[in-house]
Amino acid sequence: MVSYDIERYLNVRSAYGASFDPDGDRLSFLMDTTGTPQVWTIAEPREWPEQRTFFDERVTFASWSPERPELIFGMDDGGNERAQLFRLGAETGEILNLTAMPDAKHRWGGWSHDGERFAFTSNRRDESVFDVYVQGRDDRGDDARLVSEGDGWLSLSGWSPDDSRLLVSQAYSNFDQDLSVLDVDTGDLEHLTPHEGDVRYQSARWAPDGDGLYLVTDHGDADTLYLAYLDLEKGDLETVVDGSGWNVDGIALDDETGRFVYSRNVDGYTELTVGEFEADEPTAFRTFPEPDLPGGVAGGVSFGSDGDRFAISTSGDAVNTNVFVVDVETGEAERVTDAPTAGIPPETFDESELVHVESFDGLRVPAFFTLPDGSDGERSIDERDSDRSQSDRDGVPVIVDIHGGPESQRRPSFSSVKQYFLDRGYAYFEPNVRGSAGYGGEYAALDDVEKRMDSVADVAACVAWLREHPAADSDRIVAKGGSYGGFMVLAALTEYPDLWAAGIDVVGIANFVTFLENTGEWRRELREAEYGSLEEDREFLEEISPTNNIERIDAPLFVLHGENDPRVPVGEAEQVASRASEQGVPVRKLIFEDEGHGFSKLENRIEAYSSIADFLDEHA
Repeated sequence: MVSYDIERYLNVRSAYGASFDPDGDRLSFLMDTTGTPQVWTIAEPREWPEQRTFFDERVTFASWSPERPELIFGMDDGGNERAQLFRLGAETGEILNLTAMPDAKHRWGGWSHDGERFAFTSNRRDESVFDVYVQGRDDRGDDARLVSEGDGWLSLSGWSPDDSRLLVSQAYSNFDQDLSVLDVDTGDLEHLTPHEGDVRYQSARWAPDGDGLYLVTDHGDADTLYLAYLDLEKGDLETVVDGSGWNVDGIALDDETGRFVYSRNVDGYTELTVGEFEADEPTAFRTFPEPDLPGGVAGGVSFGSDGDRFAISTSGDAVNTNVFVVDVETGEAERVTDAPTAGIPPETFDESELVHVESFDGLRVPAFFTLPDGSDGERSIDERDSDRSQSDRDGVPVIVDIHGGPESQRRPSFSSVKQYFLDRGYAYFEPNVRGSAGYGGEYAALDDVEKRMDSVADVAACVAWLREHPAADSDRIVAKGGSYGGFMVLAALTEYPDLWAAGIDVVGIANFVTFLENTGEWRRELREAEYGSLEEDREFLEEISPTNNIERIDAPLFVLHGENDPRVPVGEAEQVASRASEQGVPVRKLIFEDEGHGFSKLENRIEAYSSIADFLDEHA
């Protein structure tokens, strides 16, 4: 069997984020062929696409004008997340920086239907809050009009069908939001969702007549998100589709035809429903055939100009991400992009198995477990244990890869890094410990504040399960994670030091107090809602911070970070690496000066994962 190096795997490409041009003849999409995501366009399925941007920095989104051959795209600098908005002339190739305020973040809010204006939120007035702006397509920088001053984390969900209003969302936490309608001319803001306690109002979209909204919510007694219709005049909220025990993730809606696509997250896998709302009864609809798409995860829907088809990105364990176009009425799906697999045969990619592990309190923790091709998973546990005395390297090493968030979810989508380590003979275990999204509000709240370390105990339960698995080598289990997952790695190493052969902390939180003190002002309040506040919970946050328990670490540690990280400042990496080293722990540290919260540039990703592979070869 041929093996491939990390550079080859990192050259497996992804195409996603599609948008139709005004005539429906071309698609734009993002693809990372050059090493960072750039804008490409394509006119015919699987033809050679045309690259439209040529930057060293990543492009984060691209959206066609509804009326002209031009796009607006977003791009930051060195991962600092202070995205600027640019206009690309599709015929001329001319690129203009529309915002030109590099110290501020700009969050895209959509084109007006006539293509004359666009909207965004930005913290240019005050770093800690986001305001709503409207700007003409030919205006630049200071020409943007401040329509409404915000007092927190504001984002936009698009223009009303007559372009007179904007739909505004304010987030207090990942599980608590409000919706308002903003009159663009007067600046008047009408609050739509008064409530007590935490209620999610997400993925809101204007109904075609502008008299109501479609959204997903857990308003009432619901534990999972359901699809609802909000009548703007009456204020009534009506259920359209019950989640039936699983979240309705969101809805994409063509506000001219009433055609829609909504998705349900069923144990991490995507289930799509395609349909059309009745014009005179907003909660009634008919459905069309479900598209047959490869892979287990799909999203990023964009309707064509006539609402007769939509573009969507799909991915799976063994399916790299590509864009398909689906005929609404027939469900026929045609692959449009041809993101290459770098010459690696797709049939060599390994697929995961969904498993459930019982934790310390009886909670069933879902996880995706992938074994490398040729590993011996068929022997009984007794056979494995009897053989262990004959070899210290019985079974395969396992990487326990813990997602960030914490209100996120590991799903069975393609990962070139995972496939690389599988190719090197490692098994891969991806748990969705308590606190993860996708399993209801109650599950997500099980790790809040004082219950934080229960999620770390879930990781320990997963390791106990792995130790009993006939294919795993219990002496070579490694913890790996990024962002909040980096905290989970450090906490697992300090709380359960005997379980681990090594730990890999990527842009992780090492001390909750210093993290909250130094994270971007625009996100501190949101993070305190999850982790606890500096004012009320400082003592507890100090108690559970890995840097304050560093003497318990026995396993070698590799710490990787981006110098420009605005979310988890690089000081978190510096302090944990220094303190662990002082304790005599073998520590390796790698800081990238041109990266932020994660690594987006190909050369940096090659260096990072080559170094991780070397580290694991030495310690696992």
